[in-house]
Amino acid sequence: MKVENLYSKSEENPMKALVFDKSGIENLKLKEIENPTLGPHDVLIRVEKSGVNPIDYFVVNYIPVKPMPHIPGAEIAGTVEKVGDHVKGINKGDKVIVYNRIFDGSCDLCLSGREMLCRNGGIMSVITNGGWSEYFAIPDKNVFKIPENMDWDLAASLPVAALTSYHAIKELEVSPNDIVVIFGASGNTGMFAVQLAKKFGAIVIAVSKKNWLKEFGADYVVGYNEVVEKVKEITEGKMANVVINSLGSSVWDKSLEVLGYNGKLALFGTLTGADVKINLSSIYSKHAKIIGTTGGSRRDLIELINLCRDCRVKVWKTYKLEEGAEALRQIMSENRDGRVMLQL
Repeated sequence: MKVENLYSKSEENPMKALVFDKSGIENLKLKEIENPTLGPHDVLIRVEKSGVNPIDYFVVNYIPVKPMPHIPGAEIAGTVEKVGDHVKGINKGDKVIVYNRIFDGSCDLCLSGREMLCRNGGIMSVITNGGWSEYFAIPDKNVFKIPENMDWDLAASLPVAALTSYHAIKELEVSPNDIVVIFGASGNTGMFAVQLAKKFGAIVIAVSKKNWLKEFGADYVVGYNEVVEKVKEITEGKMANVVINSLGSSVWDKSLEVLGYNGKLALFGTLTGADVKINLSSIYSKHAKIIGTTGGSRRDLIELINLCRDCRVKVWKTYKLEEGAEALRQIMSENRDGRVMLQL
């Protein structure tokens, strides 16, 4: 079954969804559409909450997507409404989240446990419709149960915001007492990077203006203009073992400056730009390792559900489905202080 063809031709009991037929937030409208149909291995989810991400903003405004008209929404959580005849282990009423990578399961990368890099796949909401709708259907291999007592804000944050950080921290092999510097620490991914690095036993230096990050596990919160000096002071000149840059070019130079000898730098965001100049000597002279990461695997997500049962989410604003356009505008606001969520 092709995920992009989930909508039936029946017009009975139509559901509501946010849809755009050409790029631009002004074209994102709440519409009634056909209900999803289920194949034998599919799960129908009543969507409860969605995290609003930069990827959603770019999907609506810039990225070529299919199909068109298109439904955005990459990060969703909800309650199982119905399952296909061949679905096992998932039942009506289960609280679930959706792994947002479309993958064939048969390419070399999938078989090595890196479904997020599937040679024939992509991101749900980019190469398929997303989940900003009352109901959403997806293959059962993308559906994972969560604890009954997990709140919806946390649940909806796991598939993208938290998973991106968790996979990066695993790739960085963060160890107890590592000095970890996190740029963009108050953002969608950053707030989870702080909490997860702390769970791995690290000493966390959050680069941000937001003091609430100390409640999330940050040992130090330092400003962007003083970060190099503060890291030098905290580490007595040794600098960081690990640096996480979730922002892009604006903090590229500082990311390298705070990185110590034999340190590791992870990159997984270009919100402030993607083009940088590289002084090669600043990398090889430190024996530095630069790692690019994206998303995470299904195994990562299973681990994360257990590891992050007590994680926290700083929610700035919550919008209704019909207010999705405004939610997208606010995700790029300089005043944003925490997550923007959609309550469906």
